[in-house]
Amino acid sequence: MHSSNYWIGHFMTNALQKRVNWDKAPNITDDEISTILPSLQAWQLGETSNGKHLIAASERYAGKIGDPKYVDAVKLFIKEEQKHGNNLGCYLDSIGKSRIKQNWGDTLFRKVRYFNTSMELWTLAVIIVESTAQIFYQALKDATGCELLKEICTDILIDEAYHITFQTERLAIIFSNKSTFSKAWRRVFYRYFFYGVSALVWFAHRKLFKAGGNTFDTYIKKMRCKREKTIKIITDNNVSLNFA
Repeated sequence: MHSSNYWIGHFMTNALQKRVNWDKAPNITDDEISTILPSLQAWQLGETSNGKHLIAASERYAGKIGDPKYVDAVKLFIKEEQKHGNNLGCYLDSIGKSRIKQNWGDTLFRKVRYFNTSMELWTLAVIIVESTAQIFYQALKDATGCELLKEICTDILIDEAYHITFQTERLAIIFSNKSTFSKAWRRVFYRYFFYGVSALVWFAHRKLFKAGGNTFDTYIKKMRCKREKTIKIITDNNVSLNFA
């Protein structure tokens, strides 16, 4: 397991990477825009959160475990997510499409996280959303011939892989400090929560997923693989806190 200092270093270094060539003009077709626009707008909105509730949860958690650097790592994680939202927003601007200010899925997620003060639930939810994002952005990349949009998706996919590792390691630490009974019911809860959120994301963006070559069955199969891999890492490791 990596320390908070390690992740701070990672996020700071990654922020210097420039993987998108903004000198390229978007060459997306009208048919592609018709297919992907609603989902593109919704995910752009979702990536723009200021993360204040997550930061508040991380501050409470970090205070309890004595790892103030974890808050700094979370803030850099949020900043990287905001970069995704900014890049998607700039792309929408470049094709003359609006950035939306409200979406039912984003509204629901924001309401849920407003009342959530548990670092464990925050981390689990982020892992699931990031896992669906991997399939989403790959589908978006496969659904268009626009090289600029493909570069944006590739950049996000690279970041998301590290985001999942960052969050999975943290949840493994949280899980390892639970009692035997608590661990038993959490193993079940994690799986069902993972499936429920995965299904919700599919139904909200199935048109885009299908355009990227996915069926509901293949999507669920991909998410099942991600779920089992993630939960195995979380539940099969007896980890300790490492602040170095």
